[in-house]
Amino acid sequence: MALLQNTKADFLLLQEVDEASDRSYNIRQYDAYCQVLPGFSATYAENYHCDRVPIPLLEPWNAYGKVRSGLGTFSRFQPKEVLRHQLPGKYPMPDRIFQLDRCAALHRYQTSTGKELIVINIHNAAYDPGDKIKAIQLPYLRDIALAEYEKGNYVVLGGDWNQCPPHFRFDIFTPQLSKGFQQGNIPPDFFPENWVYAYDPTVPSNRKCRNPYKKGETFETLIDYFLVSPNMQVKKVQGIDQGFQFSDHQPVRMEVVLAK
Repeated sequence: MALLQNTKADFLLLQEVDEASDRSYNIRQYDAYCQVLPGFSATYAENYHCDRVPIPLLEPWNAYGKVRSGLGTFSRFQPKEVLRHQLPGKYPMPDRIFQLDRCAALHRYQTSTGKELIVINIHNAAYDPGDKIKAIQLPYLRDIALAEYEKGNYVVLGGDWNQCPPHFRFDIFTPQLSKGFQQGNIPPDFFPENWVYAYDPTVPSNRKCRNPYKKGETFETLIDYFLVSPNMQVKKVQGIDQGFQFSDHQPVRMEVVLAK
């Protein structure tokens, strides 16, 4: 919460923002974020609404329980349009009943250049062996992004991709702990080569949750980053190392300049 209050960012893209979920003690996180970000425009795109997630099956007294969650997007500017895009691809039954309905939240802002800035908050499929669902979702996101860029607009996609950037080694932070883990990469030719993947290769953005976190004993990787259209210049990208104190993910800050 302090990071949000003290940030000088113009845009904040948050995933897994809970509203009355057992896993977060029924704290209405979206409302709390709105309170600490006065003056920011705020939108919420729900992608998880389940009355009871039964796992772990053998510990019904300790079940995941009720979940209501989504994407929270905050900005110092007022968007002229906000759209929730339902991402294609479905999990097999019965997992489908308890999984997220993955979506992307598109925000359209007018700029002084006459062009529009398109900011897309994403949280792509996880628990997806072989990245089969991601292979359906990525073309959908690509088509949206390229269509906006062809109009002359600036485009940023940011969030939890649940895939590493192209060519990035998934086990680079903790290679000694990679057994039993695998994280795919976005294909290197999936977007045109002049689009930029913006990430900090020195700071892990995600850790696995099989056990309580211990530095050097918990597997870490990088799946949170930005994708930026060619008419924008990335000035700086910084992973914020919080020692996974607050989440299984860590924030990533980016500074960009719009081309005239």
